[in-house]
Amino acid sequence: MTDPAWDEAEHLIEAVIGDPSGPTLIVVGSLHGNEPAGTTALEQVADTLIKATAKVAGRVYFLRGNGRALQRSVRYIDSDLNRAWTNKNMAAVGTDEIMQTSEGRELTELDQLLDSILITARSEVYVLDLHSTSATGPLFATVGDTLRNREFAKKFPVNILLGIEEQLEGTMLEYLSSAGAVTLGFEGGSHFSPETVANHTALVWLALVNTGLLKPTDIPGLDEHRLRLAEGAKGPRFIEIRYREAITPEDEFQMRPGFNNFDLVEEGDVLAYSTRGPIKAPESGMIVMPLYQKLGEDGFFVARYIAPFWLWLSRLLRHAKAYRLMPLLPGVKRDPAAETTLIINTRLARFFPLQIFHLLGFRKLRWSEHQLVVSRRKHDTVSPFVSGTNN
Repeated sequence: MTDPAWDEAEHLIEAVIGDPSGPTLIVVGSLHGNEPAGTTALEQVADTLIKATAKVAGRVYFLRGNGRALQRSVRYIDSDLNRAWTNKNMAAVGTDEIMQTSEGRELTELDQLLDSILITARSEVYVLDLHSTSATGPLFATVGDTLRNREFAKKFPVNILLGIEEQLEGTMLEYLSSAGAVTLGFEGGSHFSPETVANHTALVWLALVNTGLLKPTDIPGLDEHRLRLAEGAKGPRFIEIRYREAITPEDEFQMRPGFNNFDLVEEGDVLAYSTRGPIKAPESGMIVMPLYQKLGEDGFFVARYIAPFWLWLSRLLRHAKAYRLMPLLPGVKRDPAAETTLIINTRLARFFPLQIFHLLGFRKLRWSEHQLVVSRRKHDTVSPFVSGTNN
């Protein structure tokens, strides 16, 4: 029986088309239904932006994510929509099987809408994904580690987390990054705080400038928006996610109270409890996104500071295409079925840790006891939407 809540969801909040040959900005709010701030912010910005359509040097699309879950104020109805963008699911969008669930319908509708936007793009495409958390703490962006994503993220005065996409499967931004878009996720505060709406609003206005869609003089109060974000960001500028505590409903996960984003933890500290017993920090670092809500697949993350030197070296090596030399090293070979994928025998190549491959633009796919499989991120340095470029 079809649930009445599974009727067609309204995903398009507003489309503002100035110069159709210019850049495209897509902003998605409330991909999780218990995170209303993103949608609220986009509705507010849209009311003002549409009056300035003539000044927009490109295309702007504001989208509502999980509309059905948003109506119910729940994270999701059947499954996490921000884990649904897998190769298997994307090959099945619109089929009877995928349409049996609420999030399957959401995925199909969003994919069709996004496809219609991407295939008509005539210049660079940028995608923002607005989120909030069940904990408090500094504002931060999550970025898939391509050089194009990094350079875009650096234009915003917020903390920047690299590598979270490597810990999660099926996120919308990873899917769109693989399609060639410049992507950025933003954690704008706690779920129902009015400050979170204001933070999302500030980020979107800055994004309109940072993408070249509007001039700074076109946005009254731009300096205040920039200051709001800067004041909400604290600590190291660049951080790398090192560990994810994956959980299931059967774990009955309970986070210890009092943890906020970027709080320091020491290896061995008890951070949470489950049916398996106490859950301890696997290494020292900073805790990120501790889970203080019922639904979710991520108990917490542990991150570490990245020194600017390593970011500089990574950029240098990638532009020099040093990744082409990796198959020449002992214990490293190409996957015959995928040119951009490497298989590393860690018994032979034990001196080439995962961080080395990160420097060169690879992400971890699998890591067993004696084998590490990594794949080079697509569209690292150039855009498929800009004519005359080659990756």
